[in-house]
Amino acid sequence: MKELSGLEGAVADTTVGASRRQLLAGGVVAGLAAAGAASVPTAAYSATIDDIPELAPQWKKLNLAEILKLPAAYISISQSKSLYDAGGAQSAEKHRERGSLEATIKVVDAARRAKNFISFNWVGYSIFRQHYPQSVFDKVQYESWVEGLNWSPEKIAWDDEIVEELQAKFQPGDNHLFEKALQTAFVGTDLPLELARKRVQVIVLTGIHLDWCIEGNARAARDYGYLPIVIGDATATQKPEQAKAAFERINNFFAPVISADTFVKLLSQNA
Repeated sequence: MKELSGLEGAVADTTVGASRRQLLAGGVVAGLAAAGAASVPTAAYSATIDDIPELAPQWKKLNLAEILKLPAAYISISQSKSLYDAGGAQSAEKHRERGSLEATIKVVDAARRAKNFISFNWVGYSIFRQHYPQSVFDKVQYESWVEGLNWSPEKIAWDDEIVEELQAKFQPGDNHLFEKALQTAFVGTDLPLELARKRVQVIVLTGIHLDWCIEGNARAARDYGYLPIVIGDATATQKPEQAKAAFERINNFFAPVISADTFVKLLSQNA
């Protein structure tokens, strides 16, 4: 086996773990003890398709249904237990409550039924990057993500796993990749070779975080000559106030952002 929703609401909450975005801000992991648990305040909110921006003028000139007839790849980015499950190092972000997982499953199921989707890719990543290839920038940044975390190899391995609901969607022939660069799967993995050999033209992206790995991979896909499409409600930022700017930036410059329901509808037109 080888390896496109704003977010709203603001209800104070406390949970286990810390996100890599919070870790970057510094200081939040100091209280994480041997059990890897801490009280980190965050906001609980839900994804809604109403917050996905209107397609930018240039994308309105396209027939997306026709584009989605081209040889296509599906890529799930960073949808790990770390972000979705209680006890995960980034579980304070409460992604299981936001709707991105349900939207992702809708996308995967529709893509499996479409004969032109010829490549399925599950991209994992870890905040525990002691053994990654590193520049001096990488070293100090990656160390800050896990400062104060004394996790066993077994717990780290669990944290890095793709969430169970998506593991249930794996099929033989899918690609299982692991990020080695800061924010893209196009560097240090077999993804470019996989896409080139199968002559993929369109890439559909879901995953976390919208303003980091999704944006990074959408930008890279454009630079490699692909046609990326971001499924908005199947993504999320760490904080609700970060989503609007990320959606606008991606949708205005790099890739159309659509909902999971719109994606399914476009594929049904091609059936």
